[in-house]
Amino acid sequence: MDLYDVIHRRRDVRAEFTGEPVPDEVLDRILTAAHAAPSVGNSQPWDFVLVRDPETRRRFHAHVQVERDTFAATLDGAAAERFARIKIDGVLESTLSVVVTYDPRRGGPAVLGRHAIADAGLYSVCLAIQNLWLAATAEGLGVGWVSFYREPFLADLLGIPPGIRPVAWLCVGPVSHLQTVPDLVRHGWRTPRPLAAALHTDRWRTDENHPMG
Repeated sequence: MDLYDVIHRRRDVRAEFTGEPVPDEVLDRILTAAHAAPSVGNSQPWDFVLVRDPETRRRFHAHVQVERDTFAATLDGAAAERFARIKIDGVLESTLSVVVTYDPRRGGPAVLGRHAIADAGLYSVCLAIQNLWLAATAEGLGVGWVSFYREPFLADLLGIPPGIRPVAWLCVGPVSHLQTVPDLVRHGWRTPRPLAAALHTDRWRTDENHPMG
């Protein structure tokens, strides 16, 4: 696929995983692409934990459902009805999960380029995640980012050392198809902003002529 096709085909997958395994050579290509991401001070502050163990995935899934219920309790009316229709994870349906972590001490004590922006290392991890996601899409796989979890729970579940943050639990695997319209759009949770609404020139515009209003 062309790069732009991959970018626009990428989806946050929940319900379309087939349960088939990811071939080792494909996984190696995906992780190599993730590891090739740029990073502040060339610190490469990420690690990748491959989770295949069914019991570990079941325990994480149970925790995710508790957090789903916690969030659902904050909603009412139409928002609650919309959220009830949305599947939030594919933890049990996919056979592989990749947990991406952030180690702020990597490359320290003086990380070139991070002195003024403390979160630059975290941004670097997000670039690795995006590389992984686009590479997986190019390989015909789906990826789903699960964000309904508490970091201390996941760190304890996977034995992640103190000081290292679990940034993303990514469900990865073959899919029956990729949705043409993102789930949150299909279910009416939120519609995309047009590019024009996000553009500013030289200074932030708040006048009535800007699409943001």
